[in-house]
Amino acid sequence: MTCAVQQPPSEAPPRHCPICEDERQYVRQGGQAWTTLEELRLMEHRIELRELEPELVGVGVTPSLGIGQRALLVRTASGNILWDCVGYIDDAAVAAIGARGGISGIAFSHPHFYGAMIEWSRAFGGAPMYIPLADREWVQRDDPAIVTWRGTRELAPGVTLVQCGGHFDGSAALHWADGADGRGALLVGDTITVVPDVRFVSFMRSYPNLIPLPADEIRRIVDRVRPYRFDRIYGGWWDRVISGGGIAAIEKSAERYLRWIASER
Repeated sequence: MTCAVQQPPSEAPPRHCPICEDERQYVRQGGQAWTTLEELRLMEHRIELRELEPELVGVGVTPSLGIGQRALLVRTASGNILWDCVGYIDDAAVAAIGARGGISGIAFSHPHFYGAMIEWSRAFGGAPMYIPLADREWVQRDDPAIVTWRGTRELAPGVTLVQCGGHFDGSAALHWADGADGRGALLVGDTITVVPDVRFVSFMRSYPNLIPLPADEIRRIVDRVRPYRFDRIYGGWWDRVISGGGIAAIEKSAERYLRWIASER
């Protein structure tokens, strides 16, 4: 219930959730609580799709589930990429996304957003799930469709995975060259998180537990995305979008962060 990352099928609820027991997440007060897709259906959860810009569709859960993130469907002539995942799926969403060309691959910013990725993959013919080798240990439910990668990987022409590190060793961003009317977009989840003041981003080892990252990690993250041209930045939630300014917003945010941890830029 806390992270909405799916575990393997079992007769009884698991005793532990490694995702929540890690210092970057948390175990809810009162201990772990578990649910199932069927229980969520009975509670009238549903997938909500929103057209965010041409060829980009937001995929969220209503009512909010787990961390409350929404995923992004990037549509390309070479196949559609689902960026990040949510912990729920329903037939209406599968049909609606199928009508938009389906899903040819699923990629992730970090393990907190793995959600019900196996269900999503199987709903679209075993679509490959691209997991950075550095984060392979965090996969909670294994599947033959998992593909590991490191560094960078092009998923479709102009759609490139970039391993940034920081929040997790494999934390990644997705560069979409055709986004923002051809000016480029960077999809970041919370590897680089867009903050409520949507002129800025930030970087953390743990967001709920407020654990910062060291200066070297911040510089490495910025260096990893700097070579890519992008104007717009999509965070992991509906209202977290930087409409313009791209790398300048990231660099300005990094400078502010480094200043407040008393590290020279």
